[in-house]
Amino acid sequence: MTARAADRRPGDDTPKPPTAGRRTEDDTPTPPTAGRLPLLHPDRLSPDQQALYEEITGGPRATGPQLFALTDAEGHLHGPFNAMLTSPRLGGALQALGSAIRFSTGLPPRVRETAILVVAAVWDSAFERYAHEAVGRAAGLTEAELRALREDTDPGFTDPFERAAWSAARTLAASPERLDDTWYAQARAALGESTLFELSTLVGYYATLALQLRLFGVPAPNPATLDPDKEPRS
Repeated sequence: MTARAADRRPGDDTPKPPTAGRRTEDDTPTPPTAGRLPLLHPDRLSPDQQALYEEITGGPRATGPQLFALTDAEGHLHGPFNAMLTSPRLGGALQALGSAIRFSTGLPPRVRETAILVVAAVWDSAFERYAHEAVGRAAGLTEAELRALREDTDPGFTDPFERAAWSAARTLAASPERLDDTWYAQARAALGESTLFELSTLVGYYATLALQLRLFGVPAPNPATLDPDKEPRS
């Protein structure tokens, strides 16, 4: 493990898993929570929240193979998506950016998932690891490569483009003070301007999610709460 991994930020996997709702003295059920936020039930959303909920659960994330669960068995959104409902207009813009990064860039799937897992390692983000190790595995990352990314060590990529993208993502996420003219010239030569723009946008987006997951104390899902019809599958 690198020195950077040894002194990285404390994890967001310390909060307790989602807790079931309790009843108050007047027998009114209180909503369950995940970390510091209540889990918002789809039947109790405002029109703006409902529209965002449908964008998340009915958009490109919900089509094709479901490699990580978007909701639990009751329909509550997992991870950063529940927090987005607290401010649905901004949350809508944020989720649209994430959707574009996942589905509308020129980044090869292995490179995209490598960069996401670099951010997860730098931030020690349990939810990002939970979600994107599954996606990375489906994209062709090996168990050895996934383990190295989890431990913030060199994954040993032999493809020059993949190795340059991993190195650039790690610098963007962990050492932005190194972004001088020499670094930029080398990265541009290896990756090109379009890839650098997409990669830096990806790193910024997933760092934002990791910050929000830390702020609200959101853990990775408890397997017992997952909808059996929406469990991760390849």
